[in-house]
Amino acid sequence: MDSKYIFIYNDILTKIEEGAYKRNDKLPSEKELMDEYEVSRDTIRKALKLLEEEGIIHKIKGKGSLILDINKLDLPVSGITSFKELAKNLNMPINTILYDLSQLEGDSVIREKLALREEAPLWRVIRIREFGGKKVILDKDYFNGDIISELTEAICLDSIYEYIEEVLGLKIAFAHKEITVETATLEDKKLLDCEGYDMIVVVKSFTYLDDTRLFQYTESRHRPDKFKFVDFARRTKG
Repeated sequence: MDSKYIFIYNDILTKIEEGAYKRNDKLPSEKELMDEYEVSRDTIRKALKLLEEEGIIHKIKGKGSLILDINKLDLPVSGITSFKELAKNLNMPINTILYDLSQLEGDSVIREKLALREEAPLWRVIRIREFGGKKVILDKDYFNGDIISELTEAICLDSIYEYIEEVLGLKIAFAHKEITVETATLEDKKLLDCEGYDMIVVVKSFTYLDDTRLFQYTESRHRPDKFKFVDFARRTKG
């Protein structure tokens, strides 16, 4: 019966929510589940497919079904929030690793995005964000060096936005964002704990000061199982 796989889906979900199955553990094998529920392999696969579609498990070829953390962290889409500000609201260990802080020469692609002349200073800041001991976000930030003349390791490990607003006295006003899902790169797999995930959620942002100057371009690369992107929308009739 088709309703049987729905029952199995709900039963497994209940066991995950109640802690009988722990996040990051593997579910019993298809054969074990077939024996437990006394159903066919096709019925078990329908239940597992539904669990995967709902983001509750992740099936890894040859390794079984991994239970995901269903308590995903909310990341605002429309707001401009620093990692330090976000971290204040999270009830888990968090950490920032500064992977690169440098001034770039050349890199015409990034200069074009920031509308920078060839000889203008250009900062690159690459930071890895750890949540609960797992490296799950890779932030690649580029700053207009004519506006942000100095960056240090201490600033990057604390809050660049706080430095810009409180030390430089500049006002961050608005951003244009684009969200895509891309194949994980070799760099993603090297720097993040991808744990079998081949896709990365990429948030590209162009951030402006209140005088409309573009000062930052960001590529924030997220492991897909850890976050949900949230927004508030109000309908207006055209």
